[in-house]
Amino acid sequence: MVYLDYSATTPTSPEVLESFNKATINYFANPNSLHKLGTKANELINASTEQIANILKVKKEEIIYTSGASESNNLAIKGVFDKFENRGKHIITTEFEHSSIYGPLGYLQKYKNAEVDFVETDEYGRVKLDSLEKLIRDDTILVSICSVNSEIGIRQPIEEIAKIVKKHPKCLFHVDMTQSIGKDFVSLENVDLASFSGHKIFGIKGIGVLIKKDNIVIEPLIHGGKSTTIYRSGTPALPLIVSLAKALRLATDGLEDKVKKIKELNDYLKENIIKYEKVKINSNEHSIPQILNLSVVGCKPETMQHALEEYDIYISTQTACSKGGEMSKAVYALTKDEERAKSSIRISISYVTTKEEIDEFLKSFALCYKKLLG
Repeated sequence: MVYLDYSATTPTSPEVLESFNKATINYFANPNSLHKLGTKANELINASTEQIANILKVKKEEIIYTSGASESNNLAIKGVFDKFENRGKHIITTEFEHSSIYGPLGYLQKYKNAEVDFVETDEYGRVKLDSLEKLIRDDTILVSICSVNSEIGIRQPIEEIAKIVKKHPKCLFHVDMTQSIGKDFVSLENVDLASFSGHKIFGIKGIGVLIKKDNIVIEPLIHGGKSTTIYRSGTPALPLIVSLAKALRLATDGLEDKVKKIKELNDYLKENIIKYEKVKINSNEHSIPQILNLSVVGCKPETMQHALEEYDIYISTQTACSKGGEMSKAVYALTKDEERAKSSIRISISYVTTKEEIDEFLKSFALCYKKLLG
């Protein structure tokens, strides 16, 4: 099997699973219980939270545990809107966001009269800073922009965007950093809220984080008690929290060397796949090397995906959370080319990907290309 869909999800690391199992067996008490077993469980959560906070350079009080990035994005967007809608209902985003951003925004537009504007982007898909500056109004309460697009891998200039938003004290800045966590460094110094999931970094599915700076107040989505924070009720998922701390440590250790290896594989892949006449590369110089988006013009993405699947090779069409059969909105926003947007596939690699796997993919792709396009 050749797995090239790491941006959709990653296999769980054995070390991470070991942490989960140990915590499950040895610390089974409710961390909010006042007896000794509960206290020990709570101490382990605090230690794990401290580790996560240190890696991300935030305060441990600023970490809210969720079920994943989709919940974190919903909590950030709806939580800000519900708290500040009396001050304004204007939100700014881009055409390169995940469906868990567009979902809550669409809900707020439909049921709560939110007004959503899309900031202009340049030829590389990056936010035009002057356009953002002009879009922010007195009633703008939130700017929500991903650090890395999940489909094409485009990095956004988060630090520069944060400085612009910071000039408007009534406006908050949310970053969906799901595709950059453990892959690319993102400074959260001037970011108010940030989301990510554990299963993108060889962690276990079902755990994510919303970082909420301590001077920010939002409305919870889930009410019912303090838990680890007043902003998200429910019995703390101690084994998942412990496993997330381990996954984040492993992902960030030696990150520079990991990225260097991934870039070499990405360059090798591009050099060999661009030789095909109908292949157009959509990822660009501002994309992270872990993601290579391309279009096989004249071939439906699902057709190529299933053709490769016959050789036990696994890639994505758009993102795993998008609806099948649709034109890629992100590719169209970047290229303004419907044919490319209707035929795009995503190959996503990681530091565990080998050159042998890339060679196997290229060999199988050649067979599929010949069979499907002649």
